[in-house]
Amino acid sequence: MRNAHQIATVVNLTKTALVHSDAIARVSLLKTLADEESVNILTREPGDRIEPFGETDMEKRLVQEMLKRLGHGTVIASSVNGQSGLWVGFAIERDSYWLQMDPERLRPLGGQTWLMWLSFAAILSLGGAALMARLINRPLKRLSYAASQVREGHFRNSSLNEDEATSEIREVNIGFNRMAERLAKIEAERALMLAGISHDLRTPLARLRLETELSVADAETRELMAGDIAQLDEIIDKFLDYARPEPTDLGPVLLSGVLSRCIVPWRNNPRLEISIDVAEDLHVIAETVELGRILSNLLENARRYGQSPNDGVTRVEIVARVHDGWVLLRVRDQGPGVSEETLKNLTQPFYRGDTARTSATGSGLGLAIVERSVQRMGGTFSVFNNSAGGLMALMKFKQANLA
Repeated sequence: MRNAHQIATVVNLTKTALVHSDAIARVSLLKTLADEESVNILTREPGDRIEPFGETDMEKRLVQEMLKRLGHGTVIASSVNGQSGLWVGFAIERDSYWLQMDPERLRPLGGQTWLMWLSFAAILSLGGAALMARLINRPLKRLSYAASQVREGHFRNSSLNEDEATSEIREVNIGFNRMAERLAKIEAERALMLAGISHDLRTPLARLRLETELSVADAETRELMAGDIAQLDEIIDKFLDYARPEPTDLGPVLLSGVLSRCIVPWRNNPRLEISIDVAEDLHVIAETVELGRILSNLLENARRYGQSPNDGVTRVEIVARVHDGWVLLRVRDQGPGVSEETLKNLTQPFYRGDTARTSATGSGLGLAIVERSVQRMGGTFSVFNNSAGGLMALMKFKQANLA
């Protein structure tokens, strides 16, 4: 369309110049067009031999566009009297003329021009491919380096950028960072576990050794030795509970049934009173043995540290309520509670508050075991001082619908 417009403009300007110029100026005009624009103006004769212009579909469309601009009386030919070129026949009043010009003006770009454009496009494509390869390879190199740091155990030095422009790389980096953080946490917990074993087993073992060396045949010594051995057994059990792998068999568990089994050892204890407010048909998504360990740990923790300041009796309330598809399970004692500073660290492994240190020599893993077990079963765990007094543990489990 652009080329057809240019040709039509040349023809219209030529017609206008011929109409409004005198004989002398017309001769000069025709010579200038022939020398500088390769445009020849010849007289059109009725007997001229004409070959139409437009072999391809593109040329035919361009010819149609030119006819729209010049009028349907215009003749466009590729050859006149055996002489090739782009011939445009037009009439001025009673006279007819041929305007001859280079036929390449009406053809698409070709030859070196197309080669230049193709070369330019190829260069752009290669440049873009190189840039994309660099954008991909750079984060991959960083990922490889971070993986080598993790392999050597340097988890803190393996952090990757989580704000990468590419969404796929960003997701990979986020996943890798979370994995490294989890491995660092596991490694820290393993170190704490070993430190706890070394610390908590050294004291009773030392006492056992001393009592063995200085053993006398009396009942009190035998009782002390038996107590130390029982304490060792309890500590080892807690270590094993804390290191236990994630449960794989979660399903509907009758909460009241697990509670009934957990309180059996405490029914005849005059220093421990347990009240339960749980629906008989309430089911939660959990693992039976794991849930039993959780409740047993909480009851044991309450028995040790939840005595009432008035009479020394431990009173424990266990309440369960359903809310938005979740079961909220509350275990509360009526003891003195703990300080705010101690409260922040109660679920940390091997941490024991002041009350615990003055009344028992446990491993400091009870609430840490509870928190980890609840999280493994898809729930949440929190502990805080109750406004009415005592320490409260609040757990949330998914409700099991058996309908």
